[in-house]
This record gives sequence, structure tokens and C-alpha cells, in this order.
Amino acid sequence: MDIVITGQQAWDVEIGSNCKNIALEFSKHHRVLYVNSPLDRASLFKNSNDPKVLKRREVIKKKQDGLEKIQENLWVLYPDELIESINWISSDKIFAFFNKRNNQIFADCIQREITRLGFKDIIHFNDNDMFRSFFLKDMLEPKLSVYYSRDYMRAVDYWKKHGDLLEPELIAKSDLCVANSTYLADYCRKFNPSSYYVGQGCDLDIFLAGNKAAEPADLGHLSRPRIGYVGALQSIRLDMDLLQYIAEKRPEWNIVLVGPEDNEFLTSTLHQLPNVIFTGSRDISELPAYINAFDVCINPQLLNEVTIGNYPRKIDEYLAVGKPTVATSTDAMSVFSEHVYLGKSKEDYIKLIEQALSENSEARITARRAFASSHTWENSVGEIYKAIGLSSSDKKNYHYSNFS
Repeated sequence: MDIVITGQQAWDVEIGSNCKNIALEFSKHHRVLYVNSPLDRASLFKNSNDPKVLKRREVIKKKQDGLEKIQENLWVLYPDELIESINWISSDKIFAFFNKRNNQIFADCIQREITRLGFKDIIHFNDNDMFRSFFLKDMLEPKLSVYYSRDYMRAVDYWKKHGDLLEPELIAKSDLCVANSTYLADYCRKFNPSSYYVGQGCDLDIFLAGNKAAEPADLGHLSRPRIGYVGALQSIRLDMDLLQYIAEKRPEWNIVLVGPEDNEFLTSTLHQLPNVIFTGSRDISELPAYINAFDVCINPQLLNEVTIGNYPRKIDEYLAVGKPTVATSTDAMSVFSEHVYLGKSKEDYIKLIEQALSENSEARITARRAFASSHTWENSVGEIYKAIGLSSSDKKNYHYSNFS
């Protein structure tokens, strides 16, 4: 089979991307066309000096080929047409009209490259792109359309505006849906019975080696126990009140927060507490050393629509280093229940951190590392392949083996 991927994250995005990892794994056995979203008019004007926008302008002006070969079996497409910025439109009917027009422009760009590459019997893999890819099943006529849910996007204002209407419809008309958390799989199943949990892959090599990492210089003066968090410090996702509670109830603990802060964190009273240490952003290559310097890792997640279904990749990173971990109990965290202490209240966090400190052992460390190492992209994509075989036999009377 040949696979065409569309989604929200471009190939040249700096942050980690599930879909890029999935594309690389797909390309080990199949030809893959990874399609960046087309440049829209608002982005063209607002970010006219951004190197990424400049590159897309060159492609649109036909001064540069938009098709790039990344490696064997994998191409990336920068669409050579501009689409309109339409999310400001309030009317669902008017939005739908212009969205279909944008989709047709997008589909025409993709179809030209499908023909150029000689792709046949394609599978369309849609990474949470509920607007620009809404009509692609109708326009590209793939052999199979797969919707990949990795975030509950309708909780975000931009996507909620028309996504409340469009995403359920897109899920329903897709041949199958796959999700990286049990919560999102259940959500998709409300609209499409052929919805499957496929787990999450992680790039854990540097974290699995992290148990031997030297202590970062800026933590050397801190007494133990050290309770640590690594990741973006965003008030929409993390419970600042919980962090303050832990720090105030246990002043002998040092709470170390590694990552960039949003405005709410920057102006919070956490900065006034002597046992809360902000390190700022660190390169990913440095993170295993910080995790290794902690006695207990935490994920003090808020429970809201944005977070409840998310698969927390940082938990795998903590466990790969072997660290005892305390996290907020959510449906998505259920897969970690044997290896992570799960709490629901502020009091739970205090009790569970104390328990984690007291009962750590080499056997538990080994078990955590083994569990994390099973969360590979090879295994996750293997589950996607299984889902394709299961649902396609139910819905289209053909099997995955037909695409091999």
C-alpha cells in the first residue's frame, strides 16, 4: 500500500511530532507521502519573514519544487497553492462552503503528487486535521481513510468553533479511527464503532541511558528529596495550586520545575517559595540528567477537557530512567497503573510521594524501565496495522493483507 498523511504539524516543525514518528515507521515497509498543511493567507501576512513561510512562498511561486525526498520511501510535500483563512467566519454554512473550496485546492495539490509518484490504492491517514482534510475522503477517494486522534481538539477555542460540528461527522465518515489514549478511543467510538486504541510510541533511547547521567551542575547544591517535573509549564495543563500546596506542606522537599513557563507561571507566587526551583528551558539532550537527579517525578496535571484524554509522553520518559512517579489519575493514565502512583487530591500527592520515596527498589526500577521500553513506535504502528485489518474486513470486505 501507499500512504498519504495529512495533519496539523508540518514536517519542519521544531517540536516532537507523533505523526512524523508514525510516518518514519510506516516508511520502513511502505511508500509514504507526508503532506504539510497549505499556507493560508493570514499566516502569509502575519509571518511574512518566517523562513518556513518564505520557503512556502517560493513553492507557491513555482520557484522551488514542493516535493522533497527525505529518505527511502518517504517524501514530504509543501503544497504549491494558497488557501484562505476562514476560521473567523461564524456561520457554519458559510464556513462549510469556503472550507470545501480550501479542501479542493488542497486535494488538487495532493493528487498531482500522487500521480507524479505513481501511488496507487492509497490509504489516507489524517492526523487530527478536522478542517483542511474534512473532504479529502470524497476528493481523493482513498482505498481506506483513517482518522488519528491524539488530542481532544474540541477543547481548544480555535478548533471548537466549528469542530464541535465537524469532527464528529469526520470521525463517523472515516473508515476507521485510531487513538493514542483509551479516553480518545472511547470518544471516537461514540461516532464510529471501528475505533481502536493503538498506544503511544516514544523515542526513549536517551532516557533509557539516563540512569547513568551525571547530575546537572545547577542542582548540585539542592538537598534531597528532590521532587521534579520536566516539560512545558502551562497553566491550562498543570495545577499550580497543587504545586504550591506540596511546597508549603513539605518545605524540606525541593520542587524542581524544568521547562519554559507561560505568563501565568511566570507571575505566580510559586516564584516566592524558597523550595521551588525553576531551571528554565533545557535542551532535550539534557533532560535525562535532570530526571536522574530527582528522587520522585511528578505530573501535576489539571483535569479538564484539554488534558483528560492526553497520553503523557513524559511519564514514559520518567519511567525509562527508572524513577518513581506520581501523577494525576485520568482515564489515559490507567495503562500506567502498575508502575505509577495515581492520585486525585492534593492530600493524595503528599501521601503518594512519601510512599514513592520509602518503597523504591532496584526491582521496581527495573520493572519501570522494562515497561517504558515497550512503548515503541514500532509497537504503536503495529497496532495501527492490526486496526486496519480488523476494521477494513468489517466495513469494506477487504483485508490489510491486500495492501501489503
